Amino acid sequence: MNQATTRPVRATLRLQFHRGFSLDDAVPLVPYFARLGISHLYASPLLCARAGSMHGYDVVDPTRVNPELGGEAALERLVRSLRQHDMGLLLDIVSNHMAVGGADNPWWQDLLRWGRLSPYGEFFDIQWHSPDPLMEGQLLLPFLGSDYGVALQEGTLRLCFDAERGEFHVEHYQHHFPICPSDYGELLRVPGELDAESAERLKPLADTFSTLRYQPDAHTQAEPLQRQLQDAASAPQVRAAIEQQLAQYDARQPEGFARLHALLEQQSYRLASWRTAADDINWRRFFDINELGGLRVERPAVFEATHGKIFQLIAAGLVDGLRIDHID
Repeated sequence: MNQATTRPVRATLRLQFHRGFSLDDAVPLVPYFARLGISHLYASPLLCARAGSMHGYDVVDPTRVNPELGGEAALERLVRSLRQHDMGLLLDIVSNHMAVGGADNPWWQDLLRWGRLSPYGEFFDIQWHSPDPLMEGQLLLPFLGSDYGVALQEGTLRLCFDAERGEFHVEHYQHHFPICPSDYGELLRVPGELDAESAERLKPLADTFSTLRYQPDAHTQAEPLQRQLQDAASAPQVRAAIEQQLAQYDARQPEGFARLHALLEQQSYRLASWRTAADDINWRRFFDINELGGLRVERPAVFEATHGKIFQLIAAGLVDGLRIDHID
């Protein structure tokens, strides 16, 4: 790729990229922009945002160019066309916050899964030591459409197993709340009378997962165990046995209500109605938007993780300048 242009910014034209208007869609327009006298295109955020985002400020993965826009290869094609017309590219970036909730931010999901044991526990601006003793060490998640007890009773909090990932989570509409792997043991102890063969195969895994709560490096040790679970669950009989076990956590039944509530009480987060956010939330949001979580970008590790791809794009000569959104 050619080196970044050093020509002064004379006139810019902003392009809002999204799934319906990709980086490749802009390429045939470049000659027209050049005839208008535009010196630089000013691009909306290009890092991987929430699926279907129309603006790009809800980044879920800052380590790659959004594949919905065509990815880095498409960016290279656009910049190649710009260079042929002696034009540059300015890029809008947002480092103050990223999209949370849902199920598509791997940093946020890892944080929910492991709490303060997560390497991302210090990435987000969280008040772990809450003055409320009921919230000590927990993250308030005001993402429920109703009060917590109502959501349990109505069955809109559902315990699920993702066989392809070897993971358990509680699902609430578009939200996935991960279960800590140290709690997988109780979920994998399939009764022998239900399926003796599957119970025998899962018992060693269940026992090993249960020991994670006593391991200082549980986060690392869980990964190979989840791969083993993924392999075991590739057998339809084992997967069916796990699903039958999860039926015992159907909160629409009294026993299931008690089991699922007890399991959720053990997690690093506390589920609540979206209405509680203004009074009880213990992490910084972007203004009052629950789906945008504040980042501790002043910390060197966070800065490097959130800006690494941007620096790569600059070093590769793909970006000539930045517009930094909400620099605070």
